[in-house]
Amino acid sequence: MFEVGQKIVYGEHGVCTVDKVAPLDMSGVPKTRLYYHLSPLVGSGTFFAPVDSEAYMRPVMDRREAEALIDAIPGIEPAICSDSRFNHVDAFYKELFRAHSCEALVSIVKGLSTRMAERKTKSSRAEATMKRAKEMLHGELAVALDMDIAEVEPYIRSRIGLPE
Repeated sequence: MFEVGQKIVYGEHGVCTVDKVAPLDMSGVPKTRLYYHLSPLVGSGTFFAPVDSEAYMRPVMDRREAEALIDAIPGIEPAICSDSRFNHVDAFYKELFRAHSCEALVSIVKGLSTRMAERKTKSSRAEATMKRAKEMLHGELAVALDMDIAEVEPYIRSRIGLPE
């Protein structure tokens, strides 16, 4: 069980803080079932996840794991969908998000960056997918490295030798 104050990765919502572990105060919801009350690092609102849920939840990686991931970025293959049909492209990226791994998020960002650089116009769908992947990835790295989320991308670029 996660503890109040702990930062966790919650499904495809990214990093959340456990604000409370308590029953929900809603009619029709059993008072005996405990829920995590979660606030997202990026965005607003509150998520409620049953403690005994099968929803994907894990602790945020530690500093050592974050540094190792950053060092591995140059070797992570970009995820590029060879099919141009919208529903197939969406399914391709949804499957990568469902992997719940930072490597998959890096792969998405690298693949979409490559695709967007090759084209003269940018797809709002591709931009939204990349933004979501970056928010999830940078959010977890920010917590693991104890830095502001805005500092993550410059830190990655500096560490792996990419120009700003």
